[in-house]
Amino acid sequence: MTNATEPKGTPEFERWQDVLSLLEQSCQQEQLDFLLSMLLTFDEREALLARMNILHELMKGEHSQRQISQMLGVGVATITRGSTELKKLEQDKKQQLQRMLQAAVDKE
Repeated sequence: MTNATEPKGTPEFERWQDVLSLLEQSCQQEQLDFLLSMLLTFDEREALLARMNILHELMKGEHSQRQISQMLGVGVATITRGSTELKKLEQDKKQQLQRMLQAAVDKE
């Protein structure tokens, strides 16, 4: 006998690519703000903003990790995690990221 409260089937979204596809679709329909507001809590959106600033500052290379930590009000360990991720990137991907971040800054 099956318990009526047991979930049935499998999740509709199982892969990271499914998330990317949904984000791409929402961008095309100019609904990205709404979608991300529903998917992410305020704290998660703030963490994403912090990560963007961390990557941007690390790529500019003008400040130490400690200075970036103080400037952004985040822990040094958070800066170190961002730095570690950047070090994993191939040079062409770093340049791509730098162009994307700079384009966002220039747009403001």
